[in-house]
Amino acid sequence: MAVLDSIDRKIMRLLQEDAKLNVKEIAIRLNLTKTPIYERIKRLEREGIIDKYVAIVNRKKLAPSILVFISGKLEVSKFEQTEEFYAGIMDLPEVLDCYLMSGEYDFLLKVMVKDLDDYHEFYSKKLSQVPRVSYVSSSFVLNEAKRSTVLPG
Repeated sequence: MAVLDSIDRKIMRLLQEDAKLNVKEIAIRLNLTKTPIYERIKRLEREGIIDKYVAIVNRKKLAPSILVFISGKLEVSKFEQTEEFYAGIMDLPEVLDCYLMSGEYDFLLKVMVKDLDDYHEFYSKKLSQVPRVSYVSSSFVLNEAKRSTVLPG
């Protein structure tokens, strides 16, 4: 695990809030010079702490869509069999996130579709064909009360 000081954490928070900030702007906000900020950012990238830079798109501005959280169970007798499920999920562009879970369900998917008809098509022709899926329960998002990509700390 990487050792990060308060300056590293402040840099990461600023970049998570706005990845378009340049080194000069970060240096001004942290009351430091550009060179140490640049070197710290490069180190964070080299160490894989900063994985990549992305644009967060407002899905509501593009087209009508609904978010669906799908909990499910897998038919597996060996842990290695979950790889078949993962491979099937990777080919589904509607799946935004996929998590292996403990507890009542084996997996949780975050899925985006344009409407209920699209969801039905996704479920009946795609998700139901993914290897090892034995049961699913879907919950439809009514309102996003909080959405963040900024990690705590």
